[in-house]
Amino acid sequence: MFIVIFITCVNKNQAKKIAAGLISAKLAACVNIVGGVESLFWWEKKVDRAREVLLIVKSRKTKFAGIIKKVKSLHSYSTPEIIALPIIGGDKDYLKWINESLAS
Repeated sequence: MFIVIFITCVNKNQAKKIAAGLISAKLAACVNIVGGVESLFWWEKKVDRAREVLLIVKSRKTKFAGIIKKVKSLHSYSTPEIIALPIIGGDKDYLKWINESLAS
């Protein structure tokens, strides 16, 4: 099963470090770095807000545990957002490319 993972980061430098770590470890086939994200969220029983950078990661479900471990080793947040959504369809050539990119 193919998945898309969302990970928010404190800044672009952290986002680039995490993206490079996921790619070099063959945990992700592609990582998009999206700047200018404004987040509102509950934190420590109050509403907080932050400017963040969003990573959009394309991978396989079998790599998810490794992705969590890698992200937590590089992330500054005590509870980073790392959520996965299933890819329910896609261009067969693109999905084939994901598989080939993640091969050892």
